[in-house]
Amino acid sequence: MAKFFKRLFAWWDGATLGTLLQIARKGTKIGSDDYGNTYFEEKGSGYDGRKRRWVTYKGYADASRVPSEWHGWLHHMFDAPPTVAPTAHYAWEKQHRPNMTGTVHAYKPKGSLDRGGKRDRVLGDYEAWKPDA
Repeated sequence: MAKFFKRLFAWWDGATLGTLLQIARKGTKIGSDDYGNTYFEEKGSGYDGRKRRWVTYKGYADASRVPSEWHGWLHHMFDAPPTVAPTAHYAWEKQHRPNMTGTVHAYKPKGSLDRGGKRDRVLGDYEAWKPDA
């Protein structure tokens, strides 16, 4: 029963029942990626001649977990999905890393409050603004 309510209301952890019903009614499955996300496209001609495209996430809904080739397809940069026309990968490309904001692995620059709040004094051409000057 708890899984049913989770599907009904929890949009951040997979697709809700309403989304799944909408996709079943109006969408066609196009493919899935290495993260388990599934991609769909609207049946018919779509609005203004462009078919609507969806992604349902496996697990937590985090847009940074959409690979670049699928992102391009979702936003109509590519007509053909990566399952039909795979994009070339180059040696200089790095592996995907999820968004670390809000986690212990988040980037914290020198001087941030999480690193003690101390930074080097500003030297050189910096001059503080004074309202009376």
